[in-house]
Order: sequence, then C-alpha cells, then structure tokens
Amino acid sequence: MSQISRRSFLKQAGVGLAGFAIIPGFARVAPSDRLRVAHIGVNGMGNEHMNWFANLPSVEVTGLCDVDELHLNKTFQSLQKIVPSGKAKLYDDFRRVLDNKDIDAVTIATPDHWHATIAILAFQAGKDVYGEKPLSYDIREGQLMLAALEKYNRVFQLGTQIHAGETYHRVVDLIKSGAIGDVKTIRVWKDSQSPGLGNPKVQPIPKTLNYDMWLGPAPQVDYIPERVHFNYRYFLDYSGGVFADFWCHISDVVWWAVQPKGLTSVSAKGGKTNGFANAPQWLDAEFQFDGLKIYWTTNPPNVPGAKKRNIGAYFEGTKGTLTCDYSSHELLIDGKTITDFPVKNPIPRSPGHQQNFVDAVKTRSQPESNLRYVREMTLPMHLALASYRLGRPLKWNATNETFIDDAEANALLSRKSRKEWDLIGKN
Repeated sequence: MSQISRRSFLKQAGVGLAGFAIIPGFARVAPSDRLRVAHIGVNGMGNEHMNWFANLPSVEVTGLCDVDELHLNKTFQSLQKIVPSGKAKLYDDFRRVLDNKDIDAVTIATPDHWHATIAILAFQAGKDVYGEKPLSYDIREGQLMLAALEKYNRVFQLGTQIHAGETYHRVVDLIKSGAIGDVKTIRVWKDSQSPGLGNPKVQPIPKTLNYDMWLGPAPQVDYIPERVHFNYRYFLDYSGGVFADFWCHISDVVWWAVQPKGLTSVSAKGGKTNGFANAPQWLDAEFQFDGLKIYWTTNPPNVPGAKKRNIGAYFEGTKGTLTCDYSSHELLIDGKTITDFPVKNPIPRSPGHQQNFVDAVKTRSQPESNLRYVREMTLPMHLALASYRLGRPLKWNATNETFIDDAEANALLSRKSRKEWDLIGKN
C-alpha cells in the first residue's frame, strides 16, 4: 500500500480499518431487508454498477473500493449525489471489504485478471457476487470459481446485461420453438479491432495508484500509463482484446438458444497490432461441436442481415435463418421475413439484470447469467486465444477439459500467479 497521501485520503473519506485477514461468514438477507452491496473496482463499468444498484430501492450501497484514489473519490462524489444520506465506506484493498460482515454482496469491475481471485475469496467470505465479464482470465480460474460457489452455497451473476433484454428472450423463444428447424451453423462477429497504443515509455507510478495491487496476480512489469485502467484489455497479461471484451455479450444468445455441447476442436488466427499492445488486433475462429459449427469473425459474414450490424449472431437452420444483435432480430423462412411466428411456452422475462441478482440473493437461487452457465459459454473464448497464441488448430477433450496430447496448449489453461498475490492457490 502506499504511503501517507493514500492513507490520509482514505481516513478522511471514512475507510474502515479492519485487518487484512478474511473471515469466512455466511450472511443471509431476509426478503424484507435491503441488500448491502459494496463495489470493487469503480472506474468505467464500476461506476455503472454503482449507479444501477444505488437506484434500486431494495439495495443499500455500503462500500466502494479501488486501488486508485482518483477513481474512488470521483465515484464517492457521484454516489453522494444519488444517496446524499448514504454512509458508504471507502476501501483501498478489497480484502477489507470481504472482512466486513455487514456487507452481503459485492460487484466486481476490476481488470479481467482479478475477476476470479476476488470472486473466490468473496464466496469464502460468505458474499454473493455480481461480476463483470469475462468470467475469468483462464480456464482453471473458472473451474475454481465454480467449485467455490458450490462449496460455499453462493449466488453469482455475470455482467452480461444484454441477457435481460427482450431481443435475446425473443430469439431464444424462436430458436427453441423450432422456427428455423435444427441449427447446424452459427456465425457471430464483432466489427472492431484492438488498437496498438503506440510505443510509450515507462513513467513514474502515480502516488494515487497502488500499482503493485493493480498488477496483482499478473506478471511484474514497469508502469506505463497506456497499459493500465481501460487499456488493460489490449494486453494478454490481463485480457484478450476486443475479442475477449465482446465474446460473452453476443455468444450469450447462442449458448442460451442452442446450448452447444461436445466441443472437439478450435482453430483461430489473428493479426498483431502496430504498437506495444499485444492482444490480437483481430481474430477469427472456428469451433466444432457435436453436430454444430460455430464461427467467430471480426468482419460481418456474408449472410442476410449481417452487413448492417457491427455485432451480431446468425443462426442457420434446416427451415430458415435468424439474425440478431442486441436490440433487433430478423427471421427468414423460405426467403420470407416472418414477424409473427407463434411461440409455445415463452421463457419468463427478466425483472432487470441487477434486480434479478438481488432477487436471487434473497431467495437463495441462481440468477439468469449464473456461474455454471456462463463458465460453459466463456470456455471457448479461452480456447480460441490459446489457438491464436500457438498459431495452430487444437483438439479438445470436453469431458476432461484438456487439450488432447498437447502439453504446450495445456500449459495455457492456467497461469501461475505472482507468488505474493497467489491468494486462491493456483500455483
């Protein structure tokens, strides 16, 4: 932790001075009580989390946490405008949040390489979790998350907010009702590329930032401003570029609608950026499942309705096709646009993504984007990045969740954490 300016700021803001040890607990929330939520990581999407939950009558925001004083102070001021009488404490270390037995649940909007560690420790501490996508940095972390969730009987919702929208519900209704018959091919895309970010130089670490904790389990590297905060997603040490950023949002409707099973192979290719950012500038991938082929492309495919959508999914069935994005869909049967296809037993509509999480916590049930579901949906993303990094196709054993006879590829299923930040026993 840094030093005097940090400590002074946080004391003035009312930070709790609990110790660092995590005390396991199993808080329960009566249906009539307000859910006490703390937000971990409050820049960017973390601010969105705070806004969403602070505006729910059934929620009380009781804590904000960030390793950067500037982000913490800014979000605290925003919270005061929404809830002037609120008494949220400020924290510079998430472990102090987890120590607080008066906090029932946390949201996590840190860089990707912190997602799993914080979620697992939160489960151990008796907290439920609303976590940003992607679920984890690697496959092993996802496995550990699911084991911890089940061991400690926790609730988890992934931040795939679009999942709650009417378009995805309608698409799933249509696919499951057999509108286009048996689906054999699916194409998903995101028409955007990761930037190179130039070739900036090493800079002194700002006094307002705990850079060592920002890095956490990731490898030690010198501080370069263009590498941290929002830009983390363009570095393989922390994420996987635009591909990893958007995979979960659009692939969500695919996994929900057809539940792909029996993945046997993945082949990915991509391009390098023209700067020091090393996530793929673009990435295309092919996945072979049992009776189903799924393609991810950077550019929209040459199929009906794709060109006008910069992100989308295209389902090709034996009776027709369906193309969708976040807010619209097109159903074609025998070359004709159909707008009124009858649906039997439509799936229940969402009360709202964040409210769905709150309801699940209170009823001790699993929400829509629950961990078991989203782990399966996220796994192929990790495999595609492995194929890209190795520059060759890979064979997959879906039962054992290992690459077949490929030690080099299997080494990419998990990454050793920096020793001092191996908080969940990955090493």
